[in-house]
Amino acid sequence: MRLISYNIHKGIGGRDRLYRLSRILDVIEQENPDLCCLQEVDRGVPRSRFNDQPRLLSDVLCADGCMYQLNVRLKQGGYGNLLLTRWPVSEKHSISLGLPGKKPRGAQLAVIDSPEGSLRLVNVHLGLGEKERHQQIRHLLGHHFFRATADLPTVIAGDTNDWRNTLAEGPLAENGFTHATAPISRYRTFPSYLSVGSLDKAFHCAAIRISHVRVVRSNLAKTASDHLPLVIDLHLNR
Repeated sequence: MRLISYNIHKGIGGRDRLYRLSRILDVIEQENPDLCCLQEVDRGVPRSRFNDQPRLLSDVLCADGCMYQLNVRLKQGGYGNLLLTRWPVSEKHSISLGLPGKKPRGAQLAVIDSPEGSLRLVNVHLGLGEKERHQQIRHLLGHHFFRATADLPTVIAGDTNDWRNTLAEGPLAENGFTHATAPISRYRTFPSYLSVGSLDKAFHCAAIRISHVRVVRSNLAKTASDHLPLVIDLHLNR
C-alpha cells in the first residue's frame, strides 16, 4: 500500500506564488498512491478561484473514500485537511486540535477497509509552537475516538511543523509509535525549493511494516507547493 502525505499549500507554488492545482494533481498522480493525507486544501476561497478542491482532488484521483475537515474559516471559504483513499472507509471522525489564541488545527481519523485488512489512518496538521504541538498530540492520543479504535494497525502522518523533532521521543514514543521518517536529515521537506526542515512526518505502530519511505524531489514537486510530498510504502503485519 502506498501513502502520500502532502501539504499542498492551497495549490499555490512555493516560489512563483501561482495558483496551479493541476501541478499538485500531477505530482500526486505520478506517485499513484492508495492513500492521501493532504493539508491546506482550499474550498470556496478567492485566491484559488473559489474551487472546491476536495471535490476536484477526489474526482481526479478517483477516490472511493473522501473526508474533508475545514479547520480555518476565512471571510469567504476556508481551508483544512483532506483524506482520500482508494478503498472504502468504514468509520471516520474529525478531531479539533484547536487551542485558545492559536490558529485552528485538526486531525482526521479514518478506518479503511484495505485489501490487507482494517487500517487506521490519521491525517494531522499541527501548530507552530512546540508546547502547542505536544498538547495537540496528547489530546489526539487521549481522544475517545482514538481510544475506541486503539486495537487497529495505525499510521499517523501529516505536517507536524516539528522543526526540532521532539514529538518522536515524546508522547508518540510513549504510546508505542515508531518514527518512520528518521533520521530527519533524509526527510527534509520544507521549503520545497531548498528543503532544510523535516516537517512532514509519519509514525506507525508495531502492527505496521514500513518497506520504503522517500521524499519526492522532482522539479515539478519543488514548484507545485512550498512543501515536498512524503511517500510511504507499507504493509500490515500478519
